[in-house]
Amino acid sequence: MTTNRIIESDQMSQESGSDEEQPWIQEYCMMFGHEYFVEVSNEFIEDDFNLTGLSSIVPFYREALDMILDYQPDYQIKSESLPIIHHSAELLYGLIHARYILTKPGLQAMAGKYEKAVFGTCLRVHCEGMYLLPIGRYDQVGIETVRLYCPSCNDIYLPSSSKYLHIDGAFFGTSFAILFVNMFNEIQRRVSLIPKQIFDLKLFGFKINKIAPSGPRMKWLRQYPTNSAEEEELQRCKFEIPTLETESESDVKMGSDE
Repeated sequence: MTTNRIIESDQMSQESGSDEEQPWIQEYCMMFGHEYFVEVSNEFIEDDFNLTGLSSIVPFYREALDMILDYQPDYQIKSESLPIIHHSAELLYGLIHARYILTKPGLQAMAGKYEKAVFGTCLRVHCEGMYLLPIGRYDQVGIETVRLYCPSCNDIYLPSSSKYLHIDGAFFGTSFAILFVNMFNEIQRRVSLIPKQIFDLKLFGFKINKIAPSGPRMKWLRQYPTNSAEEEELQRCKFEIPTLETESESDVKMGSDE
């Protein structure tokens, strides 16, 4: 009898525990298509210094912040404002997330996902399955969705699944990838071991000329120069801003030519 009561009490406690609502942050990160996000600590969010400038970007800032931190507001929220507040909470958390992953705890949290290849691997054959990192090309929201950066070929790609195409690139920002690679030397060692190979298209065993429409015209963009000849070629390919001459200077040159 006593064992049956113990089992029944355990079942009741498990059922009651399952009925409890999850914290907003945990529930948000567990949503479908949100695997790229890590859980930001409440201590980081509660520090006003970490939220500097966000109140002017996010509408219903105070209500959205209370929703993220699971605070019960002492004011009544209109039902028609709830969808906007939910959207503002997601926007606010994304911007906070971009700042959090630049800190040491945030980088370590992202490292856990990186080791499990949550962000995917590079599809380029010569990168030998290098793990990718989420990155944004802009720090402003609403411009572009998230991209994936490969430390081996230094190029960016679209996520392989469409479920990630709704994530704003500003939620990861432009600085995360370089900080992550510089913090973990294992990535740099892995990149150094990958041969720097570039695919050359061939026709019956012969290489295609560089000036051909299908030739490797952009090879210098993908390969760092290894000798002085390639360095000179790279310098010739770089664009230079022409200097504008004033009227007086042009008149002097014309007079000297005469």
